[in-house]
Amino acid sequence: MGGAGLRALLRSVRYEVLPAKATEDKVVAHVPRDVVVTVTASPVKGLEPTLDLVTRLAAHGYRVVPHVPARLLRDDGHVKEVVDRVREAGVDDIFVPAGDANPPAGGYDGALPVLRRLSELGRPFTHVGVTGYPESHPLIHDDVTIQSMWDKREHATYIVSNLCFDPRVLGQWIARIRRRDIPLPIHVGVAGPVQRAKLLSMAAKIGVGESTRFLTKHASWFLRFAAPGGYSPERLLARTEEELTAPSAGVAGLHLFTFNQIAETERWRCAVLERLEG
Repeated sequence: MGGAGLRALLRSVRYEVLPAKATEDKVVAHVPRDVVVTVTASPVKGLEPTLDLVTRLAAHGYRVVPHVPARLLRDDGHVKEVVDRVREAGVDDIFVPAGDANPPAGGYDGALPVLRRLSELGRPFTHVGVTGYPESHPLIHDDVTIQSMWDKREHATYIVSNLCFDPRVLGQWIARIRRRDIPLPIHVGVAGPVQRAKLLSMAAKIGVGESTRFLTKHASWFLRFAAPGGYSPERLLARTEEELTAPSAGVAGLHLFTFNQIAETERWRCAVLERLEG
């Protein structure tokens, strides 16, 4: 890698973290204040651990983004309650995926109705993110996921892509979004320098039921992480440099999945930037 575009993307990163017991200390110890931190939500533990960590990290001076899955919201009143709570913490950015809770906690089974509700509440957030799927969603056809982003464009301000390990697929997906005239900027989801043993340990700590879903849903991830030379975030970025940095792609930055390997991810990012800068 050697392009100025990639250096810019590595300086414009978001770190996705899980709301575990040690996450706050890890973020404060290793993440610069100019790095956006996004906090996931578990269908097992609900929104409370997410909202609690978001509030505490915001108090440390971070720009924090709570994940608020639609299927964890009970009703319109619950939406208003969550909005008020995170706005009180100074949060102006929210990420709204559909979520995996089955059955849903209430009447929301997808992100679009929640996005519409946020618009009805006066668009309380400057930034609103939605999910994109470069690699096919296990349950939803690709045409439907692309159409979904089109439907959400009036309520959202950016797209976060799920993990993708195939440079060709990632490039084709970005091109397809732009052909559909979806104008939202994209934060490309990239797995950090994950160690498989630590990933398995992290999954186990989420909880038995949640871990089962995580491992079943993402079994191919573990194979790619475990294979000798099978996955390198730097290699993926090098192979997609042209697609990610083309002005027509509209890629705003990288969304790094840390799997709570926060120190390792930040060390990797700094090391790559040093190499790129000569």
